[in-house]
Amino acid sequence: MNPTNAPATESTLRDVEAAARAIGLQVQVFNASTSREIDAAFATLVSERPDALFVGAAPFWIDRRVQLAQLAARHALPAIYQDRLNAEVGGLMSYGASLTDAYRQFGTYVGRILKGAKPTEFPVLQSSKFELVINVPTARMLGLIIPQPLLARADEVIE
Repeated sequence: MNPTNAPATESTLRDVEAAARAIGLQVQVFNASTSREIDAAFATLVSERPDALFVGAAPFWIDRRVQLAQLAARHALPAIYQDRLNAEVGGLMSYGASLTDAYRQFGTYVGRILKGAKPTEFPVLQSSKFELVINVPTARMLGLIIPQPLLARADEVIE
């Protein structure tokens, strides 16, 4: 799912589509910018029965994380997100940049600014730490068995 008018997710969408093509999968994009549009997208998903759902990263999805997790669970649809908050409220799993690490980087920049550094001289930082969070109760509810090697690699396993 992709929030309407979200340019930040365009590169993610291109990457997902390219990766899917490389392994012979098909991607269908649903755009939504209201709770009602999310409900409509799930109605379509239910009728088409995809194998899984990938929800892109955007503040809109964080605000709607409970709705997304509940709809995915209600319709027995495995869903992966880019923010750990989604897995914490019942999403199957998340893989994305560590917010803790990002806040640490922000704090470093703020400290440098307070000491007189010019923000225009700072390099643009990209996330360097990513985290995988797996929600085991959600996996059980969906009838999925998460392989032990994947659980061992997870940064956090929600029991």
